[in-house]
Amino acid sequence: MAPQYEIRADYDAHTIVVYQAYPPAIAAAALQAGRFVAPFSFHRMTWIKPSFLWLMHRSNWARKPGQEHVLAVRMTRQGWEDALSQAVLTTGDPAAVARAAVHVQWDPERSLRGAALNHYSIQVGIGRRLIRTFAEDWIVSLTDLTPRVRKAAALIKAGHAAKAQQLLPAERVYPMPRTLERGLSDAW
Repeated sequence: MAPQYEIRADYDAHTIVVYQAYPPAIAAAALQAGRFVAPFSFHRMTWIKPSFLWLMHRSNWARKPGQEHVLAVRMTRQGWEDALSQAVLTTGDPAAVARAAVHVQWDPERSLRGAALNHYSIQVGIGRRLIRTFAEDWIVSLTDLTPRVRKAAALIKAGHAAKAQQLLPAERVYPMPRTLERGLSDAW
């Protein structure tokens, strides 16, 4: 059984992949530029999720209006950990949450079919003060996963969950520095 609070992600020695879902105009502009550009908003918080299945639940497998395109955002681990070092739990003191550059919340992880699991997945909100740093300094690449997402959704609907599972990104436990763990969850 997985620990209740644990970050699972697709990562390598220098980068981590987080996922986001966008409407066609934002996704197309970002993919063409190789980074986030208008109409992406640099004036509001953007939420990044290292759990692919949590985003599939949130976006209804890229079928929810405004979330029709799923992007894999490969960012530096240094940027990821820098963001987490500035994070405040959304369940914390409201005044601290209002001042925070980064918000963290834990939501139930999801199964392939969207059922809530007994452990949690981290969601990280990058606030306005850091959004340009995220978009211009931390992001290494953007990849459109929409065709893969649609294929997996069709396989699940057709009763071929094992084949759909093969299309999912490999996620494993992310090795968090102890100094960061303390601020991310009351459970650690």
